[in-house]
Amino acid sequence: MSEITPERAHYERDGYAIYRGVIDAGLVAEASDHVDWLLANNPGLRPEQLHNNLMTNDPFWVRLVADDRLLDIAQQYVGPDIALFASHYISKPPGDGQPVLWHQDGSYWPLEPMEVVTLWLAVDDSDAENGCMRVLPGTQHTELQEMQKNTEVENVLGSSIDPAKITPGDATDIDLAAGDVSVHHANIIHGSNANTSDRRRCGLTIRYIPATTRILTNQQWPSAFLLRGKAVDSVNDYLSWPTYQSGEHMPFDGCQDWPPTH
Repeated sequence: MSEITPERAHYERDGYAIYRGVIDAGLVAEASDHVDWLLANNPGLRPEQLHNNLMTNDPFWVRLVADDRLLDIAQQYVGPDIALFASHYISKPPGDGQPVLWHQDGSYWPLEPMEVVTLWLAVDDSDAENGCMRVLPGTQHTELQEMQKNTEVENVLGSSIDPAKITPGDATDIDLAAGDVSVHHANIIHGSNANTSDRRRCGLTIRYIPATTRILTNQQWPSAFLLRGKAVDSVNDYLSWPTYQSGEHMPFDGCQDWPPTH
């Protein structure tokens, strides 16, 4: 593992960390355009529901999560052999963006062992007004709980942790500018409020795993990509990086030479 950075020390203490100015404005703008492109091509989906099943044959999405600046952060937490488990745009539209109720990510995931880190890339400025992510610092030490169906209000996950486990007054808002990245633990209790503002709030979750973590599935996982380093024998079947095809995929900077030799 790399030396302990101040961000990593904060993560170890509180279960999350913030990295400022990770991704440049040009790539952030392409990510924003990508959300619009995905919605135009999937008109039946709410913008909070752009899941990893859409990325199997999406060169830009793979290019984005494979960006070295993101992988350099992920490597501090999962080591040099990095695979993707999942990625998901949660784009809350202005006025009626749905909340994400309090939950623990790891409770939903078929991973063994539960060695995984989430990077949350801010595609838009994200703050309390437009429904930024909120965390309960220190709850990464809480064992994973079974999530309960919760449809009292329309929400992104349709479920939440037992309210008895929550002390909302202890929550910390994760304020990010577009291009910033937050990192959080699979066990930390977190969520976000509805977006009732006049601004969109879009973020991209990226779930990185070490190549030693197994995705427990009987089918080809739609977002299993080896992004850096080497695979481990008999652990996961990785997809090939998709090749850009004009007219089929969203064009982006460097798309004609995608994928690179890796």
